Amino acid sequence: MIDLRSDTITKPTKAMLDAMMSAEVGDDVFGGDPTVNKLQEKVAGLFGMEDAIYCPSGTMTNQIAMRIHTRPQDEVICHKYSHVYMYEGGGMMYNSMLSPKLLEGDRGRITADQVAESINPDDIHFPKSRLVVLENTMNKGGGSIYDVEEIKKIRKVCDEHDLKLHLDGARLFNAVVKTGDDPKVFGQLFDSISICFSKGLGAPVGSVLLGTKNDIKEARRVRKVFGGGMRQAGYLAAACIHALDHHVERLMEDHERAKKIGQILKDCSFIDEVMPVDTNIVIGKLVDGKSEKWLLEELEKLDVLAVGFGKGLIRFVTHLDFSDDDLAVFSSKISSIG
Repeated sequence: MIDLRSDTITKPTKAMLDAMMSAEVGDDVFGGDPTVNKLQEKVAGLFGMEDAIYCPSGTMTNQIAMRIHTRPQDEVICHKYSHVYMYEGGGMMYNSMLSPKLLEGDRGRITADQVAESINPDDIHFPKSRLVVLENTMNKGGGSIYDVEEIKKIRKVCDEHDLKLHLDGARLFNAVVKTGDDPKVFGQLFDSISICFSKGLGAPVGSVLLGTKNDIKEARRVRKVFGGGMRQAGYLAAACIHALDHHVERLMEDHERAKKIGQILKDCSFIDEVMPVDTNIVIGKLVDGKSEKWLLEELEKLDVLAVGFGKGLIRFVTHLDFSDDDLAVFSSKISSIG
């Protein structure tokens, strides 16, 4: 089976499993797990931020960030296809009683001008604009990447209007590897950053939220309420440390294979167009008369898995467990579909 549904489907490598099994652990809820502490310090140092907290998922780190930066009835400004709005179960509304302001954008990326225009006036009829959330890379944008210069402009708008700025950086390392940007640049621009280890980096579980010491202290309180406190979590954190040490640069391999998938799709009679391929996500648009359900069923007959990504759209995601040999098999199989 060739599984290209997501980069979350990877299994730990043998070296990662060895690191997990030899981890030194303690009770993280009491702050006593040395491996969790090492991971948190390592990631905070990498991004030049004061502190970090390890959580079970990127959804949790995003939800905690929105909770600590806002009050009930506040407004969150984000793209209409952002993960925090589309794929977190209505969490911003349920967990923090927030109102979303949804913006259009280029492949999921919003601009400083859009943010400035969307900020509500100081009027009791409107929610108070309090937080801006960006996503980098942008999932629904086909792994699109923000230009750091535009982020700097957005930061300036946030400063001028007393807004917080959070980054959903679930696949931020894909962006960093592609652009060569220093991670510390992001640490300087954002009030908080969510980093996921169970996607391109290949760890089985976990995300880290980065921020100031005061924000992360409050985040620990919120994590507890959300049920996210784990005990001997060092076994999982060890996988994340291994991923940071061994799986970052290899993300370029995923990007190259994704580009090849994009080329393969362009040659398929049932594909109308392919969204630009920047990182490890490939989105193809089907020709009129062909549905995503039809293609998914045809692929599954050939032991290939992908996901529907909206009307007439199919997404493929390359990852640690997808090799050049798998790419050759994929090419042969999808080319056989008429």
